[in-house]
Amino acid sequence: MLKTSSVTLKKPRKSGKFRRQLPLHLMLIPGLIFVIIFNYIPMAGLVIAFQKFIPAKGLFGDQKWIGFQNFRDVFNTPNFGQVMYNTVFIASMKIVLGMIVPIIIALLLNEVRHTKYKKAVQTSIFIPFFISWVVLGGIMMDILSPSSGAVNKLLGIFGVDPIYFLGNTKSFPFVMAISDVWKGFGYSTIVYIASIAGIDPCLYEAAAIDGAGRWSRMWHITLSGMKTIIVLLAVLGLGGILNAGFDQIFMLYSPQVYQTGDIVDTLVYRLGMMNYQYGLSTAVGLFKSVISSFLVGISYFLAYKLADHRLF
Repeated sequence: MLKTSSVTLKKPRKSGKFRRQLPLHLMLIPGLIFVIIFNYIPMAGLVIAFQKFIPAKGLFGDQKWIGFQNFRDVFNTPNFGQVMYNTVFIASMKIVLGMIVPIIIALLLNEVRHTKYKKAVQTSIFIPFFISWVVLGGIMMDILSPSSGAVNKLLGIFGVDPIYFLGNTKSFPFVMAISDVWKGFGYSTIVYIASIAGIDPCLYEAAAIDGAGRWSRMWHITLSGMKTIIVLLAVLGLGGILNAGFDQIFMLYSPQVYQTGDIVDTLVYRLGMMNYQYGLSTAVGLFKSVISSFLVGISYFLAYKLADHRLF
């Protein structure tokens, strides 16, 4: 009678797996410390939104608790509704133009067959992304100057009177959107070019054999292949609808354009740093953070439903 021997396979021990991954976990520590110090610890200051804050007493001193009075005062401010509208309007233009322009440029670059020229264009449009708004703000002021700016000189050739772009309430939001897109579309173009690179070349060959022209292939194959990333970025952009770009607008706006250029972030700055109304500024910032968190949650839910995007 033969005995059958069974071989049992040992499962890898969890301790051994953790030991192998330990260096990767240790690499997260500096970033984790940075997030805790600059993102979580400052959240203790949110109590200022519910206090009549007096700096001399300190953050945890004997401050007078006033509940939601700061929020009521902010919401009853005559220009708060206009500020919210300006924020959403400017941010929406940036999101829409920030998608349309890179998509068009990516489609056009994909049709360029001269490799050196294609790389030169990609490099040139990517350079403004590395320029801070502190520097770029001065450049924009010089370019758009009504007296010596290059744009107004060009318009003068066609008999157009000088326009004060940065001091005109009608033109200021559009200047913010266009200049922001000009600065960042080179970076966004890389994302769409990468998605185009993942399209199967056999599809183009099959379409060419069937008699499809270049524009037809671009529309039915290239653009269709980019659909997932386009939907994903569009949905994720919803979470930033209240982020109209503080650094850009702060460098370029003035009291002349507060009516159409003042946004939530600049209002928080003026209330807290210039008017010393710390409770009101914290209340506005907290209100924006809560709404933004809600929108981010919706955007990720839509990204999962429409583009099958998962964080984990």
